[in-house]
Amino acid sequence: MSERTRILVVDDERSMREFLEIFFRREGYEVTTVGSVDEALLASEADDYDVVITDLQMPGRTGLDLLHELRGSAPETPVIMITAFATTENAIAAMKEGAHDYITKPFKVDEIRVVVEKALEKKSLASENRRLKSELRSQVRSRNLIGNSAAMHRIYELVGQVAATKTNVLISGESGTGKELVARAIHDQSERECAPFVAVNCAAIPENLLESELFGHVKGAFTGAVQNKAGLFETADGGTLFLDEVGELSPSLQVKLLRVIQDKTIRRVGGTSDRSVDVRLLAATNRHLDEEVAAGRFREDLYYRLNVIQVALPPLRERLDDVPLLVHHFIEKYSTELGKPISGASDEALDALLRYPFPGNVRELENIIERAVALSRGDWIDRDALAPGVLQPPSEASSSRIPDEGADLDAMLGSYERGLLLEALERSGGVKKRAAQLLGISFRSFRYRLEKLGLDESSAGDG
Repeated sequence: MSERTRILVVDDERSMREFLEIFFRREGYEVTTVGSVDEALLASEADDYDVVITDLQMPGRTGLDLLHELRGSAPETPVIMITAFATTENAIAAMKEGAHDYITKPFKVDEIRVVVEKALEKKSLASENRRLKSELRSQVRSRNLIGNSAAMHRIYELVGQVAATKTNVLISGESGTGKELVARAIHDQSERECAPFVAVNCAAIPENLLESELFGHVKGAFTGAVQNKAGLFETADGGTLFLDEVGELSPSLQVKLLRVIQDKTIRRVGGTSDRSVDVRLLAATNRHLDEEVAAGRFREDLYYRLNVIQVALPPLRERLDDVPLLVHHFIEKYSTELGKPISGASDEALDALLRYPFPGNVRELENIIERAVALSRGDWIDRDALAPGVLQPPSEASSSRIPDEGADLDAMLGSYERGLLLEALERSGGVKKRAAQLLGISFRSFRYRLEKLGLDESSAGDG
């Protein structure tokens, strides 16, 4: 039983409230008692309760009224009715409305103890089922790090070392290099492996919603907050929280994250009380955070708190020895998913892939193989099944070399970036979200780059 297990007792009889409070506190629960439905609703808005025990018949609004209210604001909280024998029919009707159980007066303490324990067990099982379903969805993509190159062996060794510690880890690397897979590998090899692993992309959630997503909110904190909601820090309690693209956090959220790291407490949006959390933080970024710190866009103190240990992932172009292994893995994956018996890739196709620079890294290779499996007509992926961009990579003559008279690096990089953005928009039919996916960056980052380069967005859609 968790020391934070909370029970709300609602009864207009003071003696009954005092009796239940004394009994449940001796059982190790935290207990709040109120004398009316209105007081109970105020209490439930201010805090979450694991179980609500309410008298059915009370002056004014009844326990059934409270049940109806809680079904809307706290649908996962089990409600137990206390009723006199004469009103048993009403209690049965309340169960049809969603009450967990009912107890008739007079009752024995063992009876109410068992009913509460069963209610808590049912709620715990429901929470565990939701967590397992979420874990299963996150594992649809391969959880395994794949590679036999010297660079990957160094990563495996480092992952094993940091997994055995409790320190925060910053995972750096270009988009598509597999930062989330590294985070999951660290979690799976740590002492928290049986606890939740929760991942959130800080760039994929609008800034005005990200605070609520991370820290939760109380009912009425903002328009649309119709019930209390736990945030991802609470969901990950006891386990690991992976903050992808942490460099996208706004200054205000950076301050709040720093406070969580320092105090190990969170406060829900609109709430007035702090909650303790035990979470190991793993963060990832494709930005150079030290440069962001120097430019004043990222807090230096937060940077050092996150960057206790750094795992730097190499881009795929620096470990081309792993390409055949990855190709084989993705062919197996997508031939199964798409129901196509593809045995492998031809030598010509592999040669073309090994000459390609993979700006989108492993994620791009996966997309290339998925497309090739879908388009292949035989048992093998031939060269013709590869995307045209793979077959015509930039030639050495067009690579960026410094001429004798010197070069404008910013202009050259801007020109190259502009070309990639425009090509992605063209291939996606002007749909910016799809174009961002093609480049392996967030939608927010894609729009920022368009604005930075002054590109005309009038013909592109957000959808």
